[in-house]
Amino acid sequence: MRNVVIVDYGMGNLRSVQKALERVGQPATISADPSRVAQADKLVLPGVGAFADAIARLREAGLVEPILSHIRAGKPFFGICLGMQLLFTTSHEDGRHAGLNWFPGEVVRFPPIPGLKVPHMGWNQLRIRQPAPHLRGLPENPSVYFVHSYFPVPRDRSIVAAETDYPTPFASAIWCENVFATQFHPEKSQRVGLQILRNFAELT
Repeated sequence: MRNVVIVDYGMGNLRSVQKALERVGQPATISADPSRVAQADKLVLPGVGAFADAIARLREAGLVEPILSHIRAGKPFFGICLGMQLLFTTSHEDGRHAGLNWFPGEVVRFPPIPGLKVPHMGWNQLRIRQPAPHLRGLPENPSVYFVHSYFPVPRDRSIVAAETDYPTPFASAIWCENVFATQFHPEKSQRVGLQILRNFAELT
């Protein structure tokens, strides 16, 4: 059984992610220990809250280098919601803040459109753009659960695995080699979300 670690930096619904992985037969450890993170076969970086606080806590806890080393080593990595946004160069949430810069791109807020509720909260459909491994086996136009006001705009559009309209398209899932991420919450997305986590658990 693969050693899966959920990174604990104090800003995620960690237990619900852990329980969802357990439901698909994948035990996972929640840890804030950089050495445990460094030893993981697979990493999950969830997140709820503000980008600036999140990146500050990752740096203070000494978790940035273990996370980047894990990705550089080609080991599977899954970012969820804020954990996806942190992969990019810069966020414009409450100022301008540097991210992990694994992918070039900016994290921006939904524009002020009359009638558009921000945060984007609730169920919305995915439009799958490429056959990414973590999206394998999903129904056509699957619905997933979102809670967010910001979203990343990748400079390299080839990493966009799925888009969602709110009201214009934004990147709701990405994939590049061993890095997988979703702007939505698979742990809250019922059967579709469990299939996505199952796909990640089955990666070798």
